[in-house]
Amino acid sequence: MKKHRALKIVGGLLGGVVVALGGYIGYLYAAYYRLPDDLKLTPQHNQAGVVQVGKTYRAQSYNIGYDSYPPSYSFFMDGGKFSRAYSKQAVQDLLAGVIKTTREGAPDFAFFQEVDQDGDRSRHVDEVAGLRQAFDTSSSVYGQNYDSPYLFYPFNQPIGAAKSGLVTLAKTRVTSARRYSLPVATNPTKFTDLDRAFTVTKTPTSNGKHLQLINIHMSAFTKDRAIQAAQFAKLFEYIGRAYQQGDYVIVGGDYNHRLLKDAAAIFHTKPQDETWTHLFPYAQLPKGFHVPTMGLAKAAQPSVRALDQPWRPGQSFVTLIDGFILSPNVQAKTVNIVDTGFKYSDHTPTRLTFALKP
Repeated sequence: MKKHRALKIVGGLLGGVVVALGGYIGYLYAAYYRLPDDLKLTPQHNQAGVVQVGKTYRAQSYNIGYDSYPPSYSFFMDGGKFSRAYSKQAVQDLLAGVIKTTREGAPDFAFFQEVDQDGDRSRHVDEVAGLRQAFDTSSSVYGQNYDSPYLFYPFNQPIGAAKSGLVTLAKTRVTSARRYSLPVATNPTKFTDLDRAFTVTKTPTSNGKHLQLINIHMSAFTKDRAIQAAQFAKLFEYIGRAYQQGDYVIVGGDYNHRLLKDAAAIFHTKPQDETWTHLFPYAQLPKGFHVPTMGLAKAAQPSVRALDQPWRPGQSFVTLIDGFILSPNVQAKTVNIVDTGFKYSDHTPTRLTFALKP
């Protein structure tokens, strides 16, 4: 009798788990959505002025890691420990460091990736508003990458829900801005390898054309390389067409592909075949487009660290995955990676000086 009762209790508990799990899976699918492709964006704090052909300008690209990754942090999806920022104050402190670092570089154009508008992982700090307030003398454009439903994983501290995207700043006038969706997984991995997009911010030039500032953060953890290839194909098709129409193009972002072929030897690390360390597909770039890397191999300054453990110089895996793609009518003068010691993110800024050719 007692055994029968125990079996009924266990069966009831298992049934409850099955019902709860089914309900949660139903919630994930009901809450999941993708924004429409080719979506108009509205600039804020729109400034005056145009980009002068022949003048030297400064640009910066910086994946800020939703201001949750100090040097002591490791991330569960990389094999580390944590899923959320230590505290709200910790997020605010790292955001202040990102702002300070950016001000020191004084870019005319800035590309930020992994900027949370709201998220459990970033303790509900509105980082988009923080950047816009700090740089309110620049035109700003925000484009959402993803609005993830609540992910109940890891179980000891779920990463939760997150709304995050891309922020582009320009000290000149923005005439239009749009968001374009990138191909992503359609199977259940879409809940963990989240939605992707790139934004296009157009600013006028002194010769009647436009400089198109394209901000992108590509998929990191997908194991389906066809998805990454499709993302590059859409980006390359767009930038090739923009150049053919007579515009100037600068892409700034995190490609989740290494930009240096011999990165392991350059950074004195073991070859690490991660989903985000494949070689950038240089051969597929539209004709004449280039990724400026002059001097970066010699400088041996990485732009990203792995998050499987806290930052340990000389021990942590590092590589270079952040940078710029330029159309043939944009001249790169210098490019360098800023050594921040990974104080404010698992990435460091990439900076470029350039000029538009007549």
